[in-house]
Amino acid sequence: MQLASQSGESDQQKVSPSIYAALIDSLFQNPAPLFAGAVMVALAAGMTAFKTDSTALWICVGLLSTIGIYRGFDTHWYMKRKSVLTATEAANWEMRYQIAALLYALALGVWCTVALIATDDAVVHMICLTVTTGYVSAGVGRTYGRPWIYHLQVALACGPTAIALAMNGTIYYIGLSMVCTVFFLALRKISTNLQRIFVQALVAREREAALAGQFDTALNNMPHGLCMFRADGRLAVMNHRFSELMELSDNFTTRGASAADIVSACVAAGSLSIESGNMLLSEIEHAQMKEIVTTDPNLSRGRTLAWTFQPMAGGGTVLLLEDITERTNAEARISHLARYDELTALPNRVNFRDEIGRLLAISHSAERMSALLFVDLDQFKQVNDTLGHPCGDQLLCAVANRLREMLRPEDFVARFGGDEFVVFQQNINSPEDAAALARRIVERLSERYRIDNHLVEIGASVGIALTSPEGVGADTLLKNADMALYRAKADGRGTFCFFRDEMAATVEARRILELDLRKALANEEFELFYQPLVNLKSGKITTCEALLRWNHPVRGTVSPVDIIPVAEDMGLIVDLGRWILRRACMECMKWPEGVSVAVNFSPQQFHQRDVLSEIRYALEVSGLPAHRLEIEITESSLLRNTQLTHDILSQLHALGVSISLDDFGTGYSSLSYLHNFPMQKVKIDRSFLEGIDTDRPLTLLRGVARLSADLGMSVVVEGIETNEQLELISTDGTVSEAQGYLFSRPVPAVRMRQLLNASHGRRPEDQLQVVASRG
Repeated sequence: MQLASQSGESDQQKVSPSIYAALIDSLFQNPAPLFAGAVMVALAAGMTAFKTDSTALWICVGLLSTIGIYRGFDTHWYMKRKSVLTATEAANWEMRYQIAALLYALALGVWCTVALIATDDAVVHMICLTVTTGYVSAGVGRTYGRPWIYHLQVALACGPTAIALAMNGTIYYIGLSMVCTVFFLALRKISTNLQRIFVQALVAREREAALAGQFDTALNNMPHGLCMFRADGRLAVMNHRFSELMELSDNFTTRGASAADIVSACVAAGSLSIESGNMLLSEIEHAQMKEIVTTDPNLSRGRTLAWTFQPMAGGGTVLLLEDITERTNAEARISHLARYDELTALPNRVNFRDEIGRLLAISHSAERMSALLFVDLDQFKQVNDTLGHPCGDQLLCAVANRLREMLRPEDFVARFGGDEFVVFQQNINSPEDAAALARRIVERLSERYRIDNHLVEIGASVGIALTSPEGVGADTLLKNADMALYRAKADGRGTFCFFRDEMAATVEARRILELDLRKALANEEFELFYQPLVNLKSGKITTCEALLRWNHPVRGTVSPVDIIPVAEDMGLIVDLGRWILRRACMECMKWPEGVSVAVNFSPQQFHQRDVLSEIRYALEVSGLPAHRLEIEITESSLLRNTQLTHDILSQLHALGVSISLDDFGTGYSSLSYLHNFPMQKVKIDRSFLEGIDTDRPLTLLRGVARLSADLGMSVVVEGIETNEQLELISTDGTVSEAQGYLFSRPVPAVRMRQLLNASHGRRPEDQLQVVASRG
C-alpha cells in the first residue's frame, strides 16, 4: 500500500494537476456497471455457497456484498460532487478508491481460492473462474487511468486463484492455471497501453485547450477588430473588439452570418453608412489586399475607421478594423501646428510662404498691384521684461485680433515669430492704399491695451514692398519689406517706409560689414587705442580709457561708433568685450604703477551671466591689481534688472574694481543712480560743454559736479578741447579729472607708453602742460 501511494505521488508529479484530476475522475465514471458487477458477483458467490452449503463461502459472500455496496455508494457520492477536483481532493479520492478496490479484489481472490480448494464441485469451480475472469476483464475499461491500482487488483484476485488451480494437482487444472496466468499478464499489458493512450489524449486536449484559450485571449484583446470570412462568404471568426466597435451582438459567429448580414447589422447600428457598407462588400467579394478609411455617420462621435482587407490562400478574406480617430486627430493637429501659430492661430511663416506664392501668381496674372507689409512691434521686449511672458503672449493675441479687424477678406496676415507680423494686401490701386493701411496699423497698434489689469502701450513700425508688373518672387518681396522695416526703425520707429532700390545697397554693405567683423574677431584684426584722463591738481595721467579700433584691410581704421552697434546686433559684443578687457589689462601692466585702465562695458556684456568670472580671469592672467581696473558703464546698463545690477556692482566694488558712470547727462541722468549704486566716478558728457561760456550751462555743470563730489565720487568732464574750457571747469575745484583732445587724442599703445613716461617723469607743475602739448 505504501508502494502504491508512492507510485501515485510519482505519477502526480509527472502530469499537470488538471490531467491528474482527469485520471482520478475516470475511476468513478459510470457507477452503474460497477454496482451491477458487485450485485452479480454477490449472486454468483451466493450460488456457490448455497450449492455447497459452505460456511467459508457464505463469509465470502458477506465480504463481497459489504465491500461492493460501499464502493457503489462511494461512487454515487463522488458523482454528486460537481466541482472540479483540486490536486489535494484528487489525491484523497484516489486513496479512497484504492483501498476499496484492493479490498474487493482481495475478497474476490479469497472466494475463488476457498471455492477451488474446499470443494470438488465442478459447477462451483466454473462459476468462480468465470466470475473472476469477467471481473478482471471489466476492470481494464475502468482503471486504465490508474493502471497500478488495476495491477494490484489482478494480483490480489487472480494470484490466489492461479495458485489454487495449480494446487488441485490434475494436469487440466495446472494447465488452466497457466492459461489464467498468461491471460492476466496480457490484461496487465493492455491496461498499461490504455493508460498511456488516455494520458496522451488528455495532454493533447489540454494543449489544444491552452492554445485555443491563448488564441481566444489574443483575438479578443487585440486593439484591432477582426472578421474572417470563408470562401463562401460566411463568417468564420469575429472577435469582441469588432463587435464593440460596430456595436454588434456576439451571436453572429454561432449562426454563421454572411458578409452582407454583418454589413447590414453595422449599418443598422449606425456605425457604418450605406455607401461605406457597399464599398466593404465589394472589397470582400473581390478579395484583394487593400485599405480604405471610413468616417462614422454619427457626427457626435466623429470616429475615423481604417479597414484592411487580406485575402487568404484557400479563399476567403480577413478583415481588420482599427479606430484611427486619435491618430487622425493627432496628424491633423501636427499639420495645423506646422502651418499655424499656436499662440495667435494666425498662419505661420511656412504657411505664409506657400500662400503668398499662390497669391502672387494670381495678382500677377490679373495685372493688379499688391503690397507686402512687414510689421514689427516697438517696446514689446520691455513688456516681456516688466510684466512677464504670459502678459506678452496676451498682448500678441490682442495685436493679432486688431490686425484681423483692419483687413479685408482678400488680405492675408501671418505671424512670423516673436513680435513680427506680415500682411499681404491684394488688388490695390496705388501705393497710397498700402500707405493708408500701414498708417492705420501703426495708429491702431499704438493704442492702449488692457492686459491683466495693466494698461500697456507699444508702438509699431512697418516696412512696405510693392509688387511690380514684371513679377517678383515671395523671397524677394519679403527681403525688400524687411529692408524697408529696418529703415523705418532707424528713422525713429512708430512709422512706415516703402522699399527703395538704394536700400538694397545699404543692406548689402551692412551684410558685408557683418561678415568682415566676424572674420576680424577670429583673426584678431582689432587694436586698442588709449585716451588719457588727467588729474587737474597733479597734472598726471591717472587713467587711460581703452578704445577699440578695427584695422580693416580695405576700409582702413574703423571707429567704435561703427563697430559696437553691429557687434551688438550680431551678438558678438560679449566675445569682443572679453578680448578688449584682457588686452587692456595686459597693456596696463606695462604702465607706471599709479596709472589705471578704463574699459567700457556694453549693457549686453555687463549683464552676461559670468561677467564677474570674466573680470576675475582677466585680472588673474594679466597680473593686474584690481584697483587699477576701472569699469565704465552707461545708464542703459542700470535700467535692466536693478537688483541684479546692484549685486554685480557691489561685488566688483568688494573686489577692488572701480566703477565709473559714463556719458552722464545724455539719458535720464537720474540722480538716484548716484545714490543707489556704488559708483566711484562720474563722467560728465561733452554735451555739457556746449555754451559753457554762458552762465546757465556752466552753473548746471558745476552743480552736477559739486553734487557728485559731495557724494564722494570723482568727477570727470569729457570733450575738453580748449584751454578756456579747461579753465572754466577747474575754477571751483569740484572737477577732479578731464579728458579730451586738449590733452591727447586716442593713440596706439606704444604712443600711450611714451606719454605716460613723459607725464610721470616731470615736475608736477609741468606735467599738465607737457601732456597737453603732446596731445
